[in-house]
Amino acid sequence: MNQENKHKTSGVDVDSEEHTQGTEIEVDEENLPSPAAAIHEQIRLEGEKELERDGLALMWSAIAAGLSISASLMVKGILHARLPDTPERFFIENIGYTAGFIIVIMARQQLFTENTVTAVLPVMHKPTLKNHLILLRLWGVVLAGNLIGCACAALAFHLVPFFDADTDSAFRVISLKVMEKTPTAMFVSGIISGWMIATMVWMLPSAGTAKIWVIMLMTYLVAIADLTHIVVGSVEILYLVFTGVIPWYEFFWPFALPTLAGNIIGGTFIFALISHAQIRNDMSNQNKAKSKQNAKKSQKSDNKAL
Repeated sequence: MNQENKHKTSGVDVDSEEHTQGTEIEVDEENLPSPAAAIHEQIRLEGEKELERDGLALMWSAIAAGLSISASLMVKGILHARLPDTPERFFIENIGYTAGFIIVIMARQQLFTENTVTAVLPVMHKPTLKNHLILLRLWGVVLAGNLIGCACAALAFHLVPFFDADTDSAFRVISLKVMEKTPTAMFVSGIISGWMIATMVWMLPSAGTAKIWVIMLMTYLVAIADLTHIVVGSVEILYLVFTGVIPWYEFFWPFALPTLAGNIIGGTFIFALISHAQIRNDMSNQNKAKSKQNAKKSQKSDNKAL
């Protein structure tokens, strides 16, 4: 789809040099200074597409992601309830944590922590006020949709008799373990979790047919390291709220606010900034080289004309 048609269907235009020039973002590795630059530009292209999507479409996709991510708690809880209480159970049951991420990412649903790196790259490439506002719009819509989906899933786990008493008990045990952390611990582990998810996003374009294994590996590391994630954790903590184990305000503090801040800092201000910085230098050097070549060609043309 060309640039003009894309703008007409989206209703939102991201400021970028490609839009100004009427060209597409270059993602061919042969024409870029490094393989890392090719991955960067591919993710930036995806980020522009996400930023320009219709708000209602983003919301529904985000709600779907919130519902789908509940599979992480569901599978982990089922394994916890059915495995014998041995040291090995911890490592086996946490394989279940990866289920929700596999569904969400392979189905291309909108997950907030993915957007902390994908949608940020176009803004870092051209940090205008307009782009920052479009990014905040995307984050707001996706986070709200994710939380709505999480709340619906947690309420369904509580009200609808899907699971036996042992599984319900496992859900409470798993969720209460998250609440054992202090706000500072929630924040710090959220930073590491945001970094890990951002790393996964960076790896996916070059993963090929191994994407599902990359998702499993990175999210399994998040699980066994007992890190906090704003979306998966929301299903767990809201389950405690709906079952009356904790009051409403404890969802926001000590869990949601420190975890959200940590995920954003880890995924955006650390990983995305560092990744963008290394590529920016490569791209700058390439652009300088192209400018010199164009200048030489122009000078040769002028000499021929004389």
